[in-house]
Amino acid sequence: MNFVGIDLHKKTITVEALNQQRQLVRRQRLACSDVEGIRRCFDGLRPFQAVVEATASYEWLWQLLEPLAQRLVLAHPGKLRIIAESKNKSDKLDAHVLAELLVLDLIPPAFRPGPRQREHRRLVRQREYLTHRSTAVRNKIRRLLSDYNADRPDLFTHDGLAYAQAVPVSEADRFILELLLAEWHHHQQQLRAIDQRLRQFAQAGPAQERVARQVLASIPGVGPVTVDVVLSEVGDVGRFRSAKQVVAYAGLAPGQRESAGKRKELGITKQGSRALRWVLVEAAWRLVRCSRRWQSAFERLQRRGRKKAIVAVARRLLTVMVALLRTGQRYRLAA
Repeated sequence: MNFVGIDLHKKTITVEALNQQRQLVRRQRLACSDVEGIRRCFDGLRPFQAVVEATASYEWLWQLLEPLAQRLVLAHPGKLRIIAESKNKSDKLDAHVLAELLVLDLIPPAFRPGPRQREHRRLVRQREYLTHRSTAVRNKIRRLLSDYNADRPDLFTHDGLAYAQAVPVSEADRFILELLLAEWHHHQQQLRAIDQRLRQFAQAGPAQERVARQVLASIPGVGPVTVDVVLSEVGDVGRFRSAKQVVAYAGLAPGQRESAGKRKELGITKQGSRALRWVLVEAAWRLVRCSRRWQSAFERLQRRGRKKAIVAVARRLLTVMVALLRTGQRYRLAA
């Protein structure tokens, strides 16, 4: 059995294979464009186990090696501190460290979503990107019109857009304004298209996913956008042992430092999906406004400050979501 460490980059991969006695079998650098050469290289190492870090572009290599490998391991780059904090760092050394850790079975694994969750995540993240781009363009339009004291709250309604076209501005600003408005309309068209695609995606989902959508949508303040983000980023809650693990996965768990018996609470770790934290905080604000029970919890926590209080509510909301998804029960307001 050979144990192969792979250091993957955008244009090249570095491969190092060790045997059970941790002796070098092969070390090779290959171009990512040479797919047949990569296949021949790994075919000559069979039987083998391989490890690759969960970088942004690992998926094509995983699909290439999955039929050849006896076992494939996806390594968590954030937990491989021996590589990240090394002072002597090179592709060759990184592949060697990965191979040695694989021989010793010490690779910290990363979660690899299934095909449907990967597709769902891509659609949801593209919608998030378009939303941010649309907001940036809107802000630029407002900034331009504010130079002429012409900004107004209803600027992006039908009447407001007609008003923007009639505002007297300089020739250069008129040209820029028309470009920005065309870009904003284009983003809105793309957002409508991706929303329709996500609705079709939800309708084609398995029964378990449809139940999960109904459970999450029963919580006050939780709409289709929040449901899509939670399901695409968290996936199956059964892979977590407890709600605390889900909170840590979302980056909403507070950090801590302890030394000589003294313990200090830090802010939230912010590890994990930024989009997941954002929708949970937004849902927490809506929930606080429409539920007396959650509002009273928020008010009790306000002694720490409004921002910390709403993050604590978002963390509690996530634990409620996990509990409901585990049981399949819909949300019910307490008596």
